[in-house]
Amino acid sequence: MTTGSGATADAPAAVAPADLTAFLDVRPRLFGLAYRMLGSVVEAEDVVQEAWLRWQGADRSGVRNPAAFLTTTTTRLAVNAATSARATRETYVGPWLPEPVDTAADPTLGAERAAALDVAVLLLLERLTPAERAAYVLREAFDYPYREIAEVLGTSEPNARQLASRARRHLAVEGSAPAVPQHRRRLAQAFLGAARDGDLATLERLLTADVVARSDGGGRVYAARRDVCGPARVTNFLDNVRRKYWRATTVDLVEVNGGPGVLVAADRPVTLITLDTSARGIERLLLVVNPDKLGRLPVRRRPATSATGPAGGTRRELRRTGQRGDMRSAPSRRTTSPLR
Repeated sequence: MTTGSGATADAPAAVAPADLTAFLDVRPRLFGLAYRMLGSVVEAEDVVQEAWLRWQGADRSGVRNPAAFLTTTTTRLAVNAATSARATRETYVGPWLPEPVDTAADPTLGAERAAALDVAVLLLLERLTPAERAAYVLREAFDYPYREIAEVLGTSEPNARQLASRARRHLAVEGSAPAVPQHRRRLAQAFLGAARDGDLATLERLLTADVVARSDGGGRVYAARRDVCGPARVTNFLDNVRRKYWRATTVDLVEVNGGPGVLVAADRPVTLITLDTSARGIERLLLVVNPDKLGRLPVRRRPATSATGPAGGTRRELRRTGQRGDMRSAPSRRTTSPLR
């Protein structure tokens, strides 16, 4: 049905320039909020897109604080999406890891602080209820007072405090105190050098006694479907992966999720390794090899100096018995996940 002017009767009214500006001004914040809640760029973009549609369809003349309206809308949409995502995670092929996001230009990803952005923390947030997750993110990353958190979640201020407190207790029990940024970067740089040179002795010294390596291939490429545990096994696993699958690649430090990550790339990203570090050393290595989660990361265009030497020749041949990594490419299945 159309009106006399040709506009569709049930279509959203045109958005005034001031209302469009109001949305665009807070869009980075909305994405940062949704991403922290969901650990997925695609899912976060879907939530922000839905928030935009809600903003289009709202009676904006009655909205006194557009930023508060949009934050509330985005949070509630993200809570619903997080509830649905739990079922999806259960059918995911192999271990699921958060999708890494490039933060070189915006280290806090639209927030006041870089809290709740590290990949290891995002993984822990998956264990919280969606409401606990929302309360924690709004408080720790966006510095929201509890009164406003309560308004966003439609609950009382005491309950908002309880949700955030419960989330902090869960995270404190599950994870070690993270390394300070300077120590974390030193560990990442040392790991990078050892990975490039195949220096297994140095690599093993960087790992804690209870280190764990986890890989996410998502069924798109072959990847270890069980955690690899212990310094010797993790070192051997990385050496096998390095010599088999990182030929003719570049290995560089990149800024992801508010900190350093190790990106292995050829003409496209191959592996992104984030390091969960503490004062003791590297406690966990989280390897994302699912190509659907790597396509948005920047790749430095320069001649490859292979992690195993030019043209695939090894700089060092270090042989060890132990668990073998299996990350060979599976037959490609084209998927589309456009970034709006």
